[in-house]
Amino acid sequence: MEYLGIPMERVLAMVTDADSFVERAQDGSAHSPYVEVGELRQQILAKLTYELGGDPNWARKRDWFVAAALTVRDRVMDQWRSSKARIAEHKAKQVYYLSAEFLTGRLLSEALGNLGLTDSMRAALADLGVDLEQIYGQEADPALGNGGLGRLAACFMESMATLSVPAFGYGIRYENGLFKQVFEDGRQFELPEDWLSQGNPWEFKRPDLSYEIGFGGEVRSEPGADGQPRLVWHPAETLHAIAYDTPVVGWRGEQINTLRLWSARAAEPLRLAEFNRGDHFAAHADRIRAEVISRVLYPGDETDAGRELRLRQEYFFASASLQDLLRRHRLLHGKDLSTLADKAAIQLNDTHPAIAVAELMRLLTDVHGMEWQEAWRITSSAFSYTNHTLLPEALETWSVAMMEQQLPRHMQIIYQINAQHLEHARRDMDASDALLADVSLIDEQHGRRVRMGHLAFVGSHKINGVSALHTELMRKTVFAPLDRVCPGRIVNKTNGITFRRWLHRANPGLTRLLVEMLGEVVLGNPEAMQELAAHADDSVLHERLFAQRRVRKQALAGLIADQLGVAVDPAAMFDVQIKRVHEYKRQLLNILQTIALYQAMRDNPLGNWVPRVKIFAGKAAASYQQAKLIIRLAHDVAKVVNNDPAVRGLLKVVYLANYNVSLAEAIVPAADVSEQISTAGMEASGTGNMKLALNGALTIGTLDGANIEIREHVGADNIVIFGLTADEVAARKRAGLVDGRGNIAASPALAQVIEAMGSGVFSPDQPDRYRPLVDALLYHDVFMVTADFDAYCAAQARLDQIWAKPAAWWRMSICNTARMGWFSSDRTIREYAEDIWGVPTRPL
Repeated sequence: MEYLGIPMERVLAMVTDADSFVERAQDGSAHSPYVEVGELRQQILAKLTYELGGDPNWARKRDWFVAAALTVRDRVMDQWRSSKARIAEHKAKQVYYLSAEFLTGRLLSEALGNLGLTDSMRAALADLGVDLEQIYGQEADPALGNGGLGRLAACFMESMATLSVPAFGYGIRYENGLFKQVFEDGRQFELPEDWLSQGNPWEFKRPDLSYEIGFGGEVRSEPGADGQPRLVWHPAETLHAIAYDTPVVGWRGEQINTLRLWSARAAEPLRLAEFNRGDHFAAHADRIRAEVISRVLYPGDETDAGRELRLRQEYFFASASLQDLLRRHRLLHGKDLSTLADKAAIQLNDTHPAIAVAELMRLLTDVHGMEWQEAWRITSSAFSYTNHTLLPEALETWSVAMMEQQLPRHMQIIYQINAQHLEHARRDMDASDALLADVSLIDEQHGRRVRMGHLAFVGSHKINGVSALHTELMRKTVFAPLDRVCPGRIVNKTNGITFRRWLHRANPGLTRLLVEMLGEVVLGNPEAMQELAAHADDSVLHERLFAQRRVRKQALAGLIADQLGVAVDPAAMFDVQIKRVHEYKRQLLNILQTIALYQAMRDNPLGNWVPRVKIFAGKAAASYQQAKLIIRLAHDVAKVVNNDPAVRGLLKVVYLANYNVSLAEAIVPAADVSEQISTAGMEASGTGNMKLALNGALTIGTLDGANIEIREHVGADNIVIFGLTADEVAARKRAGLVDGRGNIAASPALAQVIEAMGSGVFSPDQPDRYRPLVDALLYHDVFMVTADFDAYCAAQARLDQIWAKPAAWWRMSICNTARMGWFSSDRTIREYAEDIWGVPTRPL
């Protein structure tokens, strides 16, 4: 028996060696001073005994995790205080990163690795009879995000700390996150993600940091201190934002930044009069209405109540963050707020916090008495805005009526900003009436709505896309009119990922191999990995990579067996698509090709088929019925394929539930193939593509998002590209070529797949279950699934051909890992710091 051309007994020997790599891997901590294991052991015991009230003889794994986390947190505290003191002493300019999501992942392994404590903690716990790897699993994934937006924010926070950029992250402390995804007969159901049920040892509640947040009410003209009339907002409803701080540890632990999340509380916890009258539900009404704001990420917006809650969430955390920011500025730099833009760079991560532009204007003019033009100079100089989408529906808009009801003063300010903006466009840019309508902050054509993307654009001095293609398309499409009247603001900052988590911690065996071959320089300078490409044809290196990858694949196979009861062969090609489920990300295209492959295997059972495991993971928005139907199709296809003896186990399909950072850390190092197959021109960047390529997976993808730049760096020969380009997709849409029937008729394989779906082959209990998907493909294929199907199948066949030649496969894999150094989030943050924020970074 062989694995990729190598005798299995030799592979097994190398697996043993690779296991020792994992055990000896330093997780990036080779640079650290030795920490006395006995001292650490005593500190863990003290935490267990005196803070948890535990007994070492009866302690559970969760108790040991909390004791270890608190021990590490104590070691963070001194450096955290030193970082704050250093910033105050130097009166440094700080970055304030406002994001609706921070998908941090588990923090113990990251803190240990960045502090250089992994080996010492492992030894200290081992002395106590505890396995560090087992207690890692006792930590809940913080449910503070959903996908790439939140994970990017977390990577950026870690890189800012690593590069000694003074920074605060601001967001919401969601008690139940987005949702916990569970499946029942292949259908997605949403349950509360109760990640805080056992507490969070990393956070510090700051009850002294509480800010009033108002909603509704009216705006009155009242005489000011100087006797002149001024507008005063009198909210009808007030609640409090309470701060919870989590330290963000940079590499080597030299800089500790702060992630400050806000939790909503009612001004009064109880209406005592109603309670005493026996109306216990009414007595809690204010508390419920307030606290729901920080309960769930992205509440459904199909109803007026849901849309109102989203707006209230966004204003809640924007207002609390800006009030806190101004307090900090006055504390560190004096009461003169005219220097705010010199000392604060405020980054809006997508449109969710865009209301902050109007809120800062309100705080500066209404609360601090600043003149309008001076306040606008400061606001537009302090803010910058990252756009993450070209989809018009994702560029938030709010009805004017709802804004006037919930935030009446802000609506007045938005009108004033808009008038100033349109006057500039007409006077200085000679804008036509049509152009003025396009650039107005108020969309008058669709029921009078406030365009939050426009507000963020107009209120920022720089607007960045997140890949070269995305930025180019921003200029040509969604922000083309604004780019005409506000030229020069759009810049590109291609996304990146932190290698500390996605290589050092997620794949310690590969990290150790890199260090052995290239030296410890690769831990601090990812660009140094490019020297690995010189060894791309080294057969011994190939063998070691085989072994290292097999360790990760065996671990993932065990996880799949535990979760799904499906046995998969680690020797098979692991073909992975892990991301939020959306029609433009085209999980459906992957499933259609899976069906076609299954049908081909049945037709030719003696064919020389490559064993393949199709691995899916990702959540669909609770109200996104088409995406949820795609998930169910994947499950139904898996049920048929996995139980058909005709395919002899050569094809397996699995869908792992509740995708999060920890699950990604298990999947990414085990992946052979990275599916990055979005409709060209629709994916802003992607970061999963970077994580998978970094760990040696071969990308199959379209020329979309950062795939283009990945191809430029790894080389066109080391990535498998297929399908329409963004320009070709746009041309087809302009020509109305979204009817898929012609494409289906021209492709016998696709026609057979569509027939199977539509006739109930995969849903015999409900033959018309997938009629909505079939109809979309036939008559309204705006995501070009049918147009790209044959090219995608050909690209998959090319992967099979490469897999059959192990030397070629591992050469390509090595070139991917070696040349991904540019995609470090450290590089991205340096570019932000230099080109947008105006803050220094230190060399690694």
